[in-house]
Amino acid sequence: MIQKKRASSDVIWTAIDAVKITEGHMISQDKCDWNAFGISIDSRTVEAGDLFIALKGEENGHDYVMEALQKGAVAALVSEMPKGVGRDMPLLMVKDTFEALEALGQGARYRSSAKIIAVTGSVGKTGTKELLSAGLGCQGQTHAAQKSFNNHIGVPLTLASMHAGCDYGVFEIGMNHPGEITPLSVQVKPDISIITTVAPVHLEHFEDGIEGIANAKAEIFTGMSSGSYAVVNHEIDTFAILKSQADLDNIEVITFGRDGSDSVLLECLVASNGTRVKASILGEEISYMLHWSGAHIAMNSVAVLTAIKLAGGDIHKASHSMGQLEAPAGRGAQEYIDLDGSDNPVTLIDESYNASPISMHAAFKVLALIDPGRGGRRIAVLGNMLELGQTSPQKHSDLALPLRAANIDLVYTCGSLMKNLHTALPNDNKGAHCETSHELSEIVTDVLVPGDVVMVKGSFGSKMNVVVEALRALPPKMKTKTKERNAL
Repeated sequence: MIQKKRASSDVIWTAIDAVKITEGHMISQDKCDWNAFGISIDSRTVEAGDLFIALKGEENGHDYVMEALQKGAVAALVSEMPKGVGRDMPLLMVKDTFEALEALGQGARYRSSAKIIAVTGSVGKTGTKELLSAGLGCQGQTHAAQKSFNNHIGVPLTLASMHAGCDYGVFEIGMNHPGEITPLSVQVKPDISIITTVAPVHLEHFEDGIEGIANAKAEIFTGMSSGSYAVVNHEIDTFAILKSQADLDNIEVITFGRDGSDSVLLECLVASNGTRVKASILGEEISYMLHWSGAHIAMNSVAVLTAIKLAGGDIHKASHSMGQLEAPAGRGAQEYIDLDGSDNPVTLIDESYNASPISMHAAFKVLALIDPGRGGRRIAVLGNMLELGQTSPQKHSDLALPLRAANIDLVYTCGSLMKNLHTALPNDNKGAHCETSHELSEIVTDVLVPGDVVMVKGSFGSKMNVVVEALRALPPKMKTKTKERNAL
């Protein structure tokens, strides 16, 4: 294994500190002099210099300790002796590996003097986190959650991976049930929080509906110190619930929205290739461009710049860096697929990571902005929206109207819930309906023609990424090209 050269200043954990924090012990006293430059819980993604933590879940991470060590992990944190691994290997033995991960996270938080910003909300968390990371990354050493590491494992893993010398930390905090945000907020202890919005997502877990979701999002205040800042969407119906809880916790609420907010979205020009924004951030006017399309993206960017200004950052530097950022995979990323070697490709919009009624409506508006090429059509390929409770069938059928308003030509669906939409659609908009995304992927790849604009969207559990990957895996002559940027 060829090890990357790392500076001593890049060390996240020394063996001595990791043993102390986790209250564990090294099995071999001859293997007590290692330095970890990263943390991994997945042997498939281990890099040289990582500390591998063997968690127990659907699979037992102890079964992959040897693989992780062979890939260059400097040590493995274990709660039992892994099969096939000798006692002469660098094994840090603890009582419980998950509790040890949390302990490393808390140790990293307590030693850090970074400004910590946490993002929650029903939709828009990951995009907002990515914009924050870009906007702060140009101004100091910034540590941010990877992908959507926002749950009981992802949050302590992100914390435990944070370098002691960071200037900024950006965390995403999610939930499916009441009470899940509280322990995560207590771990992160945000200096600033952002609540993007409160929407009817995960409704089946909330007997009191949208009010219950708002109360669950307000749990973000639990880990915040008195006098900290909460940047909250002023336009949502449940704003009063959030404001009331923030006041009880002595958290200062800073609003973003349109008229009457502390930070105001003044103008928003949305086009197929991006969004031009004019805003007033706590009284300071600024104009900038984002390479993501959507009014919802513009609104969240106002929250981002507000948080950056509260953290002492330069919003002009931040907006410039934010403007270089492309939409993440699965959340609006656009690319071209060349079907015939001509200058008339298919445009693919990858929205396959998640879905809710509010995000569906926003995605339809973006699709409406993109003009098909010669002979092309606007096509929506949709999978189930999950965890919407008893109203789920109606919320799926209700998508028929905004689809028509967006001038979408054909709608292909899969899953038992999306059958309600398929039934509600006019015959001239109906594509095909299938039970699974695998079945649907075979149909969609056959019906595309040059010039089509196709958007793929659904909740993560509906596995709509299968359709996206099928499009990308078309025969060699149907190769994918990088999308070129054009000025608005």
